[in-house]
Amino acid sequence: MLRLTWVQPEDLLGHELRQAGQEGRETSAIEARWRRAGGPEAPLRAGASQRPVSPYLRMLAKDLLDELADLPGRLADAEPTDLARIRALCPDWPDQPSGYRAAPDVSRLEAAWLGRAAGCVLGKPVEKLPLDGIRALARAAGNWPLNTWFTARGVPADLLAAHPWNRRSAATSLAENIDGTPEDDDLNYPLLNLLLLGRSGMSFTTADVARLWLDELPAGRTFTAERIAYRNLLAGIEPPRTARHRNPFREWIGALIRADVHGWTNPGDPAAAAGQAHRDATLTHTANGVYAAMFIAATIAEAATGRHDVHHCLRTGLTVVPPASRLARAVRHAIRLALDTEDFEAVVDELHATHDAYHWVHAIPNTALIAAALTHADGDFTGSICRAVSGGWDTDSSGATAGSVAGLLAGHPAQLPDRWTSPLKNRLATSVGDFNGIGFDALAHLTHREIHRS
Repeated sequence: MLRLTWVQPEDLLGHELRQAGQEGRETSAIEARWRRAGGPEAPLRAGASQRPVSPYLRMLAKDLLDELADLPGRLADAEPTDLARIRALCPDWPDQPSGYRAAPDVSRLEAAWLGRAAGCVLGKPVEKLPLDGIRALARAAGNWPLNTWFTARGVPADLLAAHPWNRRSAATSLAENIDGTPEDDDLNYPLLNLLLLGRSGMSFTTADVARLWLDELPAGRTFTAERIAYRNLLAGIEPPRTARHRNPFREWIGALIRADVHGWTNPGDPAAAAGQAHRDATLTHTANGVYAAMFIAATIAEAATGRHDVHHCLRTGLTVVPPASRLARAVRHAIRLALDTEDFEAVVDELHATHDAYHWVHAIPNTALIAAALTHADGDFTGSICRAVSGGWDTDSSGATAGSVAGLLAGHPAQLPDRWTSPLKNRLATSVGDFNGIGFDALAHLTHREIHRS
């Protein structure tokens, strides 16, 4: 039987109970009703339960999802999704530049694309693995602290059996198997956003994002919040409700991985970058899921000028995030840890202990890890992507974003070590548009064109 992940109500309910609790909603009565009705414990890690439930339980799960969405949350005032309310909570919201756009040259943008791709591919084989598994596999290969691609060479068979590579990725992302850049949603979304800017310009609306997805994004290439929003669009639900309706993944990492192009195309204008990221993110996400995208877009916009170090860029990113939000507190904590702790393993252990309640794809722990990795590595490219991936959680996504920032700061493809760029062969596989097989040099030119189109 075909069991579609991330869409069945009985599978969404456990995630929604956790998400609603994190938003300060009182969920115990609804959870008790599900248990009394004989509902199974909904999965909190996997995408689908082992077996379909009865039609009655499926209908009950739908009703309970809607009831959970209607519960008041005690964090609503401190964590709004509306952009005007977000700005009102940000005392240091960045000033708009007056007619100045410090556009990066094409080589800096190519380094950013390459950095995003290398960080993504580095993290792919260990996505979903627990932290101890990542460390054990790297140590067995003599690659700890992490400094190059993962490999199965020299790793004992019993260790590989205990911590198997991500089954979809090992064939294309272990050192012995990399032959060009494989398709990944962390690279598909930047391509989609290039198409978005080309079709709708920088004043695009959230509805423009939705139309583009329906035109160009295969439904099977969407996951978690994006898959729910896609389903909602097909059901006739319009944004921004697409982000809220039966969508327990609304604060996960999906909007963050779409933010890079908004930063790349607004160099020196973090407010504009954050605004674009907000319009994109609110198709699928709310509150901290949106803030993560805005934070990364603003950070990248500042890095794209080539005039500031990583610490300044991260501080700028925080200016577009409500300071009392969970995401802002997590990022500030992560940066302090990274500045005060010499051993990055200790930083990671503390982050995992602090954010244990969150799912491994949630935006809050992953954004904190990205900020910690960039801070601890002082923006160095290899140090940034390796720290981000070695910290676990959503390894390919955090590696990709750290690589984008560090690539921008490096400023030129020649400044990225050859071991990271040569295996990618300047070739990206994708099912998006006409981009399959495109080179990162060509993508840099297309990105550069969008900066000057506005």
